[in-house]
Amino acid sequence: MTYLTTAAITIDPLINSVSESGHGATVTFLGTVRDHHEERSVLRLEYSAYGPMAEVEIGRIVGEAEARWSCRVAVSHRLGTLVIGEVAVAVAVTAPHRAEAYEGCRYVMEELKRRVPIWKRESYTDGTEEWVDPTQGNVQEVGDR
Repeated sequence: MTYLTTAAITIDPLINSVSESGHGATVTFLGTVRDHHEERSVLRLEYSAYGPMAEVEIGRIVGEAEARWSCRVAVSHRLGTLVIGEVAVAVAVTAPHRAEAYEGCRYVMEELKRRVPIWKRESYTDGTEEWVDPTQGNVQEVGDR
């Protein structure tokens, strides 16, 4: 499976790819481009990655979640320039029960931010730009490892 894309992301294909008749829970996460970061007005974002390494690491994370919570996981992360409101990353997780689906989805998203070599450059309305460390901010520990 390919996890990185330059195309617009929609959630339905991800959900369809992980749906199973024995899974009664589906949890999705959409990360969208917001108009601010640390009190600065954002105009757009640019995502870049070391593709081969990022693909392998996302695959590892998906495998870890699927083994740990008996769930199925689909992930898509945009590369390139995105404007306010566009989907940057999407995760869909199905599982027999909601607890596993919630935990699996959160694990995947937090590990993506922590481990995958995807870089974000923010362009601000004042004309400046800055590379943003994806491991800083709202990342929190997820369960026992």
